[in-house]
Amino acid sequence: MNTIASALELDQGGIVVRGLTKRFGSVSAVDDLSFDARPGQVTGFLGPNGSGKSTTLRMVLGLVRPDAGAATLGGRAYRDLARPTATAGAVLDPNISHPACTGWDHLMIYARMSGHGRSRVAAVVDELELGEFVRRRTGGYSTGMRQRLNLATALLGDPAILILDEPSNGLDPQGIAWLRRLLRRLAAEGRTILISSHVLSEVQQIVDQVIMIKEGRLVGAGTMIELTGRLLPAVEVRTPVAARLIEVVTAEHGSDPQLELRPGPTPDRLTLRGLDNERLARLALRHGLLITELTSRPPSLEQLFLDLTTEPAGPETTVTTPLQSGVPA
Repeated sequence: MNTIASALELDQGGIVVRGLTKRFGSVSAVDDLSFDARPGQVTGFLGPNGSGKSTTLRMVLGLVRPDAGAATLGGRAYRDLARPTATAGAVLDPNISHPACTGWDHLMIYARMSGHGRSRVAAVVDELELGEFVRRRTGGYSTGMRQRLNLATALLGDPAILILDEPSNGLDPQGIAWLRRLLRRLAAEGRTILISSHVLSEVQQIVDQVIMIKEGRLVGAGTMIELTGRLLPAVEVRTPVAARLIEVVTAEHGSDPQLELRPGPTPDRLTLRGLDNERLARLALRHGLLITELTSRPPSLEQLFLDLTTEPAGPETTVTTPLQSGVPA
């Protein structure tokens, strides 16, 4: 996609963040952050606790004023949107309903505030499969049902953009699978979906691209293939002589900067990166070391997350692609 077409697409229904910066006293919460989230895609917004994710989302939605930079939704700042709920729906707080209200009453209150009728409430109740729960008081809802109600609230305006903070919290496996199908369907309809989550294994199954931050700064942006392409597969090893195997590997390959050894959940297990299965097996055979299990794991989002957020942020750890990082192609 050329730069002009890409900019037009973002203006029509994408999220554009450029140079967002926010300090709270002496604390830098967000530091010169830029990224795009595109229509028709699910974008994962990831980072450790305290990395600035929530502050960023609140600045995008006009709830926090940035010290510098700007964010637009469909080409406009949130405060300038003619019909905000038709452009962007958001779930940032799981506890937005009054416990004495029924789910239906809660949705009707929000519908009236944003100019939507009873038929739209009925439509989202059906779409989010709230069923009989909509007639119950929300104080008795499970966390999972509260999440569904919050999503229904965000979708009242049939928005082009959906921003969700930890949408899978409290969902059981069935609920997570339901959420995955819903988000993929909404993206297939051409909507822009931006989700912040700590459930990395689930995010990996949903997202088209990833934005990763640390200490308020961008450390990774791109598709999973683009970002994990720099990583080596992990080899999971099971052996009764794990300590001896570590000694041998370290002695022969310890100078290799790509070598990484991590202990496993039990003393007979370890995870290794920097040697493939065959080289490791040959090394063990040469030293007479028994290996009872050897499994190669492709690079994962969790591995990428650990790599980018546990190393010092800087040019050597930043992985971006020109279009997604906001740099002109």
